[in-house]
Amino acid sequence: MFFRHSRPFKPSQDIPPLSGKVILVTGGNNGLGKQCVLEFARHRPDQIWLAARNLDKAQAAADEIKHLVPDARIKLLELDLSSFESVKKAAKIFSAESDRLDILMLNAGIMATPPGLTKDGYEIQFGTNHMGHALLTKLLLPVLEKTAKSGANADVRIVSLSSDGHVYAPAGGLQFDTFKTTADSLGAVARYGQSKLANVLWVRQLAKVYPLFTVSAIHPGIVSTNLMAGATGAPLILRIVGGGLHKLGVATTVENGARNQLWAAVSKDVQSGEYYEPIGVGGLESAYGKDDNLAKKIWEWTEKELEGHAISAST
Repeated sequence: MFFRHSRPFKPSQDIPPLSGKVILVTGGNNGLGKQCVLEFARHRPDQIWLAARNLDKAQAAADEIKHLVPDARIKLLELDLSSFESVKKAAKIFSAESDRLDILMLNAGIMATPPGLTKDGYEIQFGTNHMGHALLTKLLLPVLEKTAKSGANADVRIVSLSSDGHVYAPAGGLQFDTFKTTADSLGAVARYGQSKLANVLWVRQLAKVYPLFTVSAIHPGIVSTNLMAGATGAPLILRIVGGGLHKLGVATTVENGARNQLWAAVSKDVQSGEYYEPIGVGGLESAYGKDDNLAKKIWEWTEKELEGHAISAST
């Protein structure tokens, strides 16, 4: 679904030449992530890193893309966002092989899963959707900063897939005491909403801390992906109707659904730190999503949690 004030954006003509650029897409083996890798490949970047939990599925996706774009320069990267060890290994491999990173697309995610914990003890949706991506970004900051300072034409982008489902975060927006529990009392939808609100707020503060980058959180719209099956992909709009979980409206195609995050990755109209609904429509986040104090609080909490992991990864 696209909205009344949606900006016009056609990837074929509105993505500029990407020669010389390096791109990393998490969850790039299916859904919106795979579509973004394909659209980027058509504009000839130097490298696209396709990150996924399963390298066999990643290879299959890369093969499909190369069938359409034979000279696509795709590198595979094993990445399980629910494991800090996997995140650290992936960041180390990337940093050893690439000295620049122009677009970091934090696309992967899970939704409405049963109660559970990540390998590092975080609520499974919060840990995967927020903590894993936050650690990956932190570990890639040296190469991101180097790229941002590399010349007058440098344009480093970080795009985080959130969801308008962030409005289903629990009372207070974020319940910090649930982050390292299974948060059974919140229910699957509130747990998901909390993780997606964390994305919005983390981006809001990231923009303040790192003004060298252009960062944004986006909602892709109602998209037909396999997210509900537990695979990485982009969020669907959720509505609670009669006590059940339902999709609202008719889902758009992946080709259309990818446009908002592609827009955020290249458009000169992106305001750093903002949340956008399709395509390029800002100002629609919840009141909690606009709370600068809450943004600072989740940023500081996250930084404290990641401190030791970032140090150990660099030694």
